[in-house]
Amino acid sequence: MAPAPGGPAAGPVPALFSWQFAADPYPAYAWLRAHAPVHRTRLPSGVEAWLVTRYADARQALADARLSKNPVHHSEAAHGKGKTGIPGERSANLMTHLLNIDPPDHTRLRRLVSKAFTPRRVAAFAPRVQELTDHLIDGFAARGEADLIHEFAFPLPIYAICDLLGVPPEDQDDFRDWAGMMLRHTKPGHGPAPRGGVARSVKKIRAYLAELIHRKRADLGDDLISGLIRASDHGEHLTENEAAAMCFVLLFAGFETTVNLIGNGVHALLRHPDQRELLEKSLAAGDSELLGTAVEELLRYDGPVELATWRYATRDLVLGGQRIAAGDPVLVVLAAADRDPARFAEPDVLDLTRRDNPHLGYGHGIHYCLGAPLARLEGQTALATLLSRLPDLRLAVESEELRWRGGLIMRGLRSLPVEFTPEPSGAVPHCD
Repeated sequence: MAPAPGGPAAGPVPALFSWQFAADPYPAYAWLRAHAPVHRTRLPSGVEAWLVTRYADARQALADARLSKNPVHHSEAAHGKGKTGIPGERSANLMTHLLNIDPPDHTRLRRLVSKAFTPRRVAAFAPRVQELTDHLIDGFAARGEADLIHEFAFPLPIYAICDLLGVPPEDQDDFRDWAGMMLRHTKPGHGPAPRGGVARSVKKIRAYLAELIHRKRADLGDDLISGLIRASDHGEHLTENEAAAMCFVLLFAGFETTVNLIGNGVHALLRHPDQRELLEKSLAAGDSELLGTAVEELLRYDGPVELATWRYATRDLVLGGQRIAAGDPVLVVLAAADRDPARFAEPDVLDLTRRDNPHLGYGHGIHYCLGAPLARLEGQTALATLLSRLPDLRLAVESEELRWRGGLIMRGLRSLPVEFTPEPSGAVPHCD
């Protein structure tokens, strides 16, 4: 255990990464911030890594060039057996993507992909996001009950990112199944995901993307994959592996964050009726300003990304008073940093009107989430439409009965059963 600067830590370190911890990690993170802000621990995978929990240290680490994203700097022999990175990416030869590289390759690839997420392009995509949102709600609005994760929060960003990538509509359900397996997120009634399903799904995605890239070369469109091919053909030197890995990480990082933003956000609003009512009144009055600050506060309060993706020290350094050795893995705990009372007033209070809110929910520095504008659009559209169409939305179970997905990086609900007054059939036209 790492003592805090100025004195020994008080008592034993709280249990980390248990099912109880997954349900509410914030008390443990508060203890770490106070007593061991840069703490070395053994992760469930078996790897030892440093957890960074204070806001100032987290912000520094996220932008520190001495902390590389490239796993080549990981001294595996010193940290126990276990895997780092995205599950299945090594075996599927999908390592060369934005989450695993440093400048100058990172600069080159980010420049290529950033064209898909310009404010103008995201704004132009807004009608499609609204169409998808209404279509999914149409599927359960007349029933009076739903699982908002499986029926809404999960499929919405999957179909959206498929549209952006240029995945044909007839293939998108396959993508949804593969993505669900990759997250061990099976359909209701289908039981737990089979062992080895993650690796198999990643390999299926890799094979499909390689085949789709070849198809796109013969019939370029206005989608992201076509854009990557055009860039490669015009001298940007994008290899097929880089293109496939880029599409893979956009799928992985571009939808699970939004699944959790919607799920965690709805859950927080249902548990804070005063804040929900404030937002509903604002939406009813046609004032969309509060919706923007509300999504930012939900990202801070119980955000979709619990820990930033892996970093590795390229040299010995000091962070938060602790010496980090070259080769050590470092994980920045965004969920802890965003509840740091040294930066946020009353950090454990959900306040949708919060203005001073420089949260780290989408990172900081050169690795700031490229798809954040799209995720914000999807989150705002989903929350506004749910609250408007289903005004008496309520939990169908006690909040304590809900189960959270364990593991590293992401934080989200396994399911979110809700009830509401059924919407009259035909109240909203169905989308094609």
